[in-house]
Amino acid sequence: MPPTRLLALALGAVAALCSVLVIAWSRYRSPRRKRELRGSPARHRTGAKNSPLEGVVSIRQVLVLGLDGAGKSSILQKMHSDTTKASTSPTQGFNSVSITTEAFRVDLLEVGGSLNLRSYWNLYLKKAAVLVFVLDSANHQRLLLARQELHHLLEDAEELPLVVLANKQDKADALTISEMHEQLALQRVGEKRKVTLLGTSATTEERGATHRIDDVKALLIELLS
Repeated sequence: MPPTRLLALALGAVAALCSVLVIAWSRYRSPRRKRELRGSPARHRTGAKNSPLEGVVSIRQVLVLGLDGAGKSSILQKMHSDTTKASTSPTQGFNSVSITTEAFRVDLLEVGGSLNLRSYWNLYLKKAAVLVFVLDSANHQRLLLARQELHHLLEDAEELPLVVLANKQDKADALTISEMHEQLALQRVGEKRKVTLLGTSATTEERGATHRIDDVKALLIELLS
């Protein structure tokens, strides 16, 4: 066989051997690379799972109830924006405001006090951490009705903290705090719950028998802490 022919055969054998080695090396590297790629996201997901949650705010709900015309909406507005309106229409459904503290957020939910809405009051007791009941201290004719509604309401929440706001203390014919306590028979409902009675006026900043709305706000935050 001519030398040139032998040389050609030898070079062909070397080329074939090199091709086999390249294919074998590729097959060895490919699964390893795939395993590495599959492993990277898994490690990333595990790290994300163990990271702490950010921006989570604890929420406390305060339920604000009382007969229509007691001044609930005015008190909520004063708490939220430190302003009051000259006149406020009775709430026909729901009204709510929020107060944010360093530790949690307070959601104050007012349910209207008209006859057709009072039957829904009890439905909102389970989520409430505190009940605020607002009364018109100068409306003597509806005081008995307010007392009945309050005691009926508390039958379904034996341990729920209660804050009673004897509102409109700026009126000349408003009952005093001691008179309101007696008329509402609050001694009957304070055996299993914390009860606080405060005289308020959402439209004035008078002192004496009247507590500022800021005092009410501070009390609620203390009860919820």
